[in-house]
Amino acid sequence: MSEPLITLDKLRRGIRARVESVDWAILEEADRIRLRQFGFDEGVTVEQMHQGPFGADPVAIKVGRMTVAIRRSHARAIKVSTAA
Repeated sequence: MSEPLITLDKLRRGIRARVESVDWAILEEADRIRLRQFGFDEGVTVEQMHQGPFGADPVAIKVGRMTVAIRRSHARAIKVSTAA
């Protein structure tokens, strides 16, 4: 049984997940480039480390050994599954 996909902004802190897809079409070109440089791509393991107060921006995401801060709107473009 597979886990339902959620968007990265909905991932609870401390839970590791696998990036299943990224909706590159809804992002600006500069944002697409930046997220790819950070390593966001299908198959990558990510974990939410922190988020802004009251669920606001930014969201700190661990990608590999690096932690990056991205906007919540960008995290909504990334679908993840929590199945290990």
